[in-house]
Amino acid sequence: MSNLVLFLLMMCGGVFIAVQPSINARLAQKTGVIESSTVSFAVGALALLVVSTMVGKGSLRGVASANWWELTGGLCGAFYVTLIIFAVPRIGTAAAMAATIAAQLATGLLLDHYRLFGYQGAPFDLKRGIGVVLLLIGAALVFRR
Repeated sequence: MSNLVLFLLMMCGGVFIAVQPSINARLAQKTGVIESSTVSFAVGALALLVVSTMVGKGSLRGVASANWWELTGGLCGAFYVTLIIFAVPRIGTAAAMAATIAAQLATGLLLDHYRLFGYQGAPFDLKRGIGVVLLLIGAALVFRR
């Protein structure tokens, strides 16, 4: 898969990530915040189960050899989805996304620099630092009322 295709797919993923909180927040009006998050994860898990059985190339048996912390990704996702469902009706989608994206980029910069989790990353430099600072400023401007 080319880098351009991967970039475009990630752009599509960004659209879905921006739309998901509003969809889940609407569901929360009918079910509740935690319940909406539960439904969201259940539907996602069911969809992934179908896809992984149809086209998956790995094995779910590998989970038995995973370290405990390698299983915490779902907890991170559940925390985020639940928090965003709670936040969107109160501060709006743009402000919630701005805070999320700024924090993701700042965290990603640290993960890359220190090569945490064993992945190659780009070291911190002034250009990347300025990019994060500008994004944080942008997030603050979007959040301002």
